[in-house]
Amino acid sequence: MTAVINHDEGALVTALKAGDESAFALLVERHTTAMLRIARGYVATQELAEDVVQETWLALLKGIDGFEGRSSLRTWLFTILINTAKKRGVRERQTGDAEFAAFTGGTVDAARFRGADDRWPGHWRADAAPAPFPETPENSLLGRELMGVARRELDRLPDRQRTVVTLRDIYGFDSKEVTDLLDITVANQRVLLHRGRAAVRQALEVYLAEGS
Repeated sequence: MTAVINHDEGALVTALKAGDESAFALLVERHTTAMLRIARGYVATQELAEDVVQETWLALLKGIDGFEGRSSLRTWLFTILINTAKKRGVRERQTGDAEFAAFTGGTVDAARFRGADDRWPGHWRADAAPAPFPETPENSLLGRELMGVARRELDRLPDRQRTVVTLRDIYGFDSKEVTDLLDITVANQRVLLHRGRAAVRQALEVYLAEGS
């Protein structure tokens, strides 16, 4: 049964509604790490983020019987998480350009990107583009080291960058799902994703250069 619910969302939802503890444990194992990263973007401490995640799991258990499948279970779960985090958050939401500037951050030297008057604004400049990474099997020593560096840099990103990169690159949410979940514009989401990815990439470049 575990193998089925691991790959079939309908079976997973059915198992959750039936009170199957193994189904709930599977969901917790699958999503908790990313949920903590995302919650941390809305609250002041790791302890509060853990509280938000706990509240989200309780809300899921209380509400699963009413889940009608109009969205994926994953989207529903993260919607609960973000709404809970917003209510518990200590930061007031801001709007307009001030919010946009605060979200993007200056994690990578702006001189490495093409200017607004370029044909491809915001893209890497040809003379400042990242060097290609060595091809390494995921389970190799270097591959594991690079994954560790990437995770550490991801945790250092400004909150909204970390949230967007986590949702897009770790959990595979598409652009529309992210903009709907976070209530941000497509352009804002694009910049947050680009800046976050660039910062992680730069950290990997530095690590490889120091190692060589």
